[in-house]
Amino acid sequence: MGSPAQVLLILLLLVPTVSAALAQPARPEPVTVARGLVHPWGLAFLPDGRMLVTERPGRMRIVARDGTLGAPLAGLPPVVASGQGGMLDVALDPKFADNALVYWTYSEPAADGKAGNSTAAARGRLDGNRLVDVEVIFRQQPKVSSTLHFGSRLAFARDGTLFIGLGDRFTRKDDAQTLDTHHGKVVRIEPDGKVPADNPFVGRAGALPEIWSYGHRNIQGAAIDPATGALWMVEHGPQGGDELNRIGRGANHGWPIITHGRNYGTGTRIGEGTERADVVPPVKVWVPVSIAPSGMAFVTSDRYPGWKGSVIVGALRGQQLVRLELDGNRVVREETLLTDLNERIRDVRQGPDGWIYLLTDSADGRVLRLAR
Repeated sequence: MGSPAQVLLILLLLVPTVSAALAQPARPEPVTVARGLVHPWGLAFLPDGRMLVTERPGRMRIVARDGTLGAPLAGLPPVVASGQGGMLDVALDPKFADNALVYWTYSEPAADGKAGNSTAAARGRLDGNRLVDVEVIFRQQPKVSSTLHFGSRLAFARDGTLFIGLGDRFTRKDDAQTLDTHHGKVVRIEPDGKVPADNPFVGRAGALPEIWSYGHRNIQGAAIDPATGALWMVEHGPQGGDELNRIGRGANHGWPIITHGRNYGTGTRIGEGTERADVVPPVKVWVPVSIAPSGMAFVTSDRYPGWKGSVIVGALRGQQLVRLELDGNRVVREETLLTDLNERIRDVRQGPDGWIYLLTDSADGRVLRLAR
């Protein structure tokens, strides 16, 4: 066993290691808050702590603080619930306490039985278990016959304008690079749907005035940086090439001309390459395998030691939660969490209580809270 002096020396050498292990913060564990949701997509917190949750088949529900699911809200417009389409994101008006307005995105059918559909944004006033005074405030143009790449996430800017992230509708054309469609764009509107006078393409011939940025593939997460007010988004690449972007005013973000993604199956190059002088590069890309990022939030809470200022992103294909530490506009560390959950994470939000909440995308979808 060795002399007493040798044993003492071994114990002294072990003390720093044991202390470091004890000092290591516990990894967060998911706790089920609610279940029984069918492919939940978007989550927003009401002032009293209840939650509004959308379900892709075309519903929106209030989830009580104890996890009880309310009946579907009445008053929603018709939804194309096919493929990736359906009821999508949801957000509260910044002045919700005064006006009770709720905003949501969804896949809207063409009028009069015509073929085609597109992403639309609507708003209505929450009155008990129904939405009243409902109006469509934005329609993506043109409508196409596709069930793919609707986007879409909502984010209110500090000035009260509303950003909507849109997909390219998988048209396999260069629509995301042209300014005469809303495909593959971020648009910015007033809460009533009007076009802000300072949008970058207002007055340009052939350009739709709602456009804020272009060159996007399929935006699935959006958040406003609480420190700077900048808009950040995540979007799906094809085979690899998922992106985290800090969205620029009037900026070209590349798709499908400049991308790190590759063609499905063959792995061949798409477009011209991975960079070009007039294209804003992504802050981060996931290559060579896509994780399909979906939902994102900035952590401002003190609930999670060492996480403040991080960006957290859910993943569908990757079935994980990703935490990204930032230094300005650079990612300096990536941490992968919840890989043993084996669930597609669709949305990520920080609640008013400081805890982080997740939506799992399945036929028995759950609301999870990350607890320590």
